[in-house]
Amino acid sequence: MLDSNAMVLFFPGPRSATGEDILEFHVHGGPAIVKSVLSAIPRCVSKSGTIRYAEAGEFTRRAFFNDRLDLTQVEALGDSLTAMTEQQRRLSVRGTVNKLTQRYNVWRELLLSARGELEALIDFSEDQHFDESSTELISNVAQQVTKLQQPLLAHTQNAVRGELLRNGISISLLGAPNAGKSSLLNRIVGREAAIVSHEAGTTRDVVEVSVDIGGYLCRFGDTAGLRRALKLPTATSNEDIGSVEQEGIRRAKARATESDLVIVVLSFESGHLKLDSEVIDTAQALLKEHGNILVVVNKIDQKPVNLSAGNVVQQIQASVPGIPDSAIHLLSCNPAPEHATPIDPQLDGIGPFLSGLVIKFQTMTSAVAGPAPDGAEADASIWQESLGATERQRLLLEECSNHLDSFLQVGRHGGQDGLDDGQDVDFVLAAEHLRAAAGCLARITGKGEAGDVEEVLGVVFERFCVGK
Repeated sequence: MLDSNAMVLFFPGPRSATGEDILEFHVHGGPAIVKSVLSAIPRCVSKSGTIRYAEAGEFTRRAFFNDRLDLTQVEALGDSLTAMTEQQRRLSVRGTVNKLTQRYNVWRELLLSARGELEALIDFSEDQHFDESSTELISNVAQQVTKLQQPLLAHTQNAVRGELLRNGISISLLGAPNAGKSSLLNRIVGREAAIVSHEAGTTRDVVEVSVDIGGYLCRFGDTAGLRRALKLPTATSNEDIGSVEQEGIRRAKARATESDLVIVVLSFESGHLKLDSEVIDTAQALLKEHGNILVVVNKIDQKPVNLSAGNVVQQIQASVPGIPDSAIHLLSCNPAPEHATPIDPQLDGIGPFLSGLVIKFQTMTSAVAGPAPDGAEADASIWQESLGATERQRLLLEECSNHLDSFLQVGRHGGQDGLDDGQDVDFVLAAEHLRAAAGCLARITGKGEAGDVEEVLGVVFERFCVGK
């Protein structure tokens, strides 16, 4: 006897989780009981030969092959198992409701129908009379394909935004030495994640820290301070930039270029707002490149009383044109002196800054609305599900779009030259591009053209543990 009060549940197929008959043993969760049950399995194998341990992801694989789940739902289940933040959980839930698959199937059926019309023209044009000329037919199909390209683009863009939720938002802290980047990072994560010192240049490499802010997974990178070597005749050796510091600056700029969001840290020094030329030039270049920049002005406790916050914002906007007021935050990362009243996060600016970060994250990860179906009013909520599209799905959507572009190129070769008979259109090649585009959509859901789908199944299912 392994457990005196165990429970056995039987789920008959095909309405079980896997579509097959399932027998579940529910035992007490004590380590000794679980170990004894697992150790009994090999003894059963020697007697019956029909009982074995499940392979990793085997239950999910069986559910897929028995049509209980499609491939998009399988991937969403994998996201659910690995979700660490609230936004990741919400993202995974979107993929389990099957709306993505329904939309992909509608698009695929449209392409298959269009392909069928072209192939009918290829096979029977000499024997049958068609209501449309070949030019009219290719023109009508081209209009359908052009209309399909718009929602395809929206889905692709939303898949990129969904990756920010799934993999985390990459954020770089950029600024001059001793501007307070490490102090800001420590205030954000609530612990001493980076070394803080009055000595400038204590950070030489990128310090990576992950933290949950408002349900969003954020991957912060505290970088080396940016500065330029002084070229004055009186410059001392301490003012030169050594090879190690140069490499740190190079890595800082590279990390910022690759980041989804850059926080430029400025500071007040001796009562003046320090606008380092290297930092400002880098901020201008980054703002022009991808636009996702926030500016933090640290050490506001050193700001002159007669200098208003509005004047500080104006100085920054004059140096970095195009940055809005909402992207500029004034705060102080200095800890309260010993035996003093603790600093209120709302008063020192950290609280409003974190709230501003969450608002920025919401903007970066909000779904892009495509064209409304049947002329209805556009509703961004119907595109929320496309945020759950995975990187694999996005690549296939892009491949599908490329095939449709190629189809349009073939169609325009004859359709826009005023040729009534459409003889210059290669209908065989046009139909092949539609077949390839429809095949991409089939490979997304895993329910069509099985030969093309098999190669991706192993990659998808290997993410699951043995219990799934």
